[in-house]
Amino acid sequence: MIGRMVAVSGALLLPACAGVAPADIEPRVAAPPVYATQLPPSGLDREWWLGFDDPVLDRLVEQGLAANLDIDAARDRLDAAAALLRAERADRLPTIDGAAEAGAALANDSAITASAGLFGLFDPDINGRLAAEIRAAAADYAEQDFLLADQRRIVAAAIASQYIEFRRSGAQLELLEQSTELQEQTLRIVTLRFEAGLAANLDVRRAAADLAQTRARRGLILIARAQSANALAILLAEPAGVFAVPEAGAGEIPNYSLGPPAGVPADLLRRRTDILAAEARLARAAADIGIEQADLRPSLTIPGTLGIGDGSLGGIFSDFLLTLGAAIDLPLFDGGRRRAEVEAAEAEARARVAEYRSFFLVALGEVENALVAIDAYQQRNADLVEAIEQSEAALSQSNALYREGLASLFDVLDAQRQLISSRQDLIDSEAALANSHVAFHAAVGSD
Repeated sequence: MIGRMVAVSGALLLPACAGVAPADIEPRVAAPPVYATQLPPSGLDREWWLGFDDPVLDRLVEQGLAANLDIDAARDRLDAAAALLRAERADRLPTIDGAAEAGAALANDSAITASAGLFGLFDPDINGRLAAEIRAAAADYAEQDFLLADQRRIVAAAIASQYIEFRRSGAQLELLEQSTELQEQTLRIVTLRFEAGLAANLDVRRAAADLAQTRARRGLILIARAQSANALAILLAEPAGVFAVPEAGAGEIPNYSLGPPAGVPADLLRRRTDILAAEARLARAAADIGIEQADLRPSLTIPGTLGIGDGSLGGIFSDFLLTLGAAIDLPLFDGGRRRAEVEAAEAEARARVAEYRSFFLVALGEVENALVAIDAYQQRNADLVEAIEQSEAALSQSNALYREGLASLFDVLDAQRQLISSRQDLIDSEAALANSHVAFHAAVGSD
């Protein structure tokens, strides 16, 4: 049961900016102290897929995390953000450029002239703009770092899910073979009874129709199997149609042998990487407020030059000229443009707060949904096992009664359909349970 609500703030420290109350930009969310559904016994946290105890899945995830192109792209964006952060930090240092020129004056007394110089500029950042730009770039870097980790979370879950679907199709193909064999046996018995004058031709047609309908499912299963294999190929950066999924245990659904890791809803704020990325975007929005507010204050730059030479080639090293200056920019009137830009930045920060809270609520909902699904599918599997046992017994009895002429073919076919349907439902339910474990670990941010 969910108890009292607990206010939890994010890990990033967002500076209070003039014009925006701290409560407006602090990412406070109300997190329940416990999940509504009881957690099963604690299992793996990092590398959670090992809980399936499936070496093929382990290799696929390992290969995907090393080769996936979306992860590569996220890593490149992180490198770009790191370079931009270095560039912003470099703006706190003086800039120095050099120039040199030479020429010839063609007159009665032609002469060759030359000069060289250094030009520098330093911004002491009295209005705080450079510091705010560095904070903004640092927040961008943090966001890309979290997004890289989040892409790994997404890829690992996607590989596990597609692998489960591939294994589901393998189990369905095995069930199709078993069902076909069962129905072929029934068709042979009915045909023999018809030839002996003990059954009507209608019975033969009914048995043949059921068999044909079962066989017709094969094409649909093969489509699903190819789709999951091709999806795995894309996740592993392999060409679709060429990549082959290892067949080990293809007829069985992976069973997650461990429960999810222990934790409380507030942990999502510290480990779910898309929430952390949203928090970094909020920090960027807060820094943008500082950037815009800096334009409301005076700015100071200190230019300087160092000239060498007196204009003649022979005296190029004879004279030195050093100049230093100071330039102050005072914002006086702009028709309200600067203030409007500050207000726009403040509104964007408030939007980021709403986005951050939304990310948390969505994540919490995903966790709760996965926990409910795990409980429900575990109970459903137990019930389906019981249904299969009862259907097998009913089919055996109906076959015996049909041979004795004490039951109709309709009873036999109905018992067959119930058995095949229950077996199919169990395969689907086992796959759904496995996918629920995948969804849970993706939701809590396991990596």
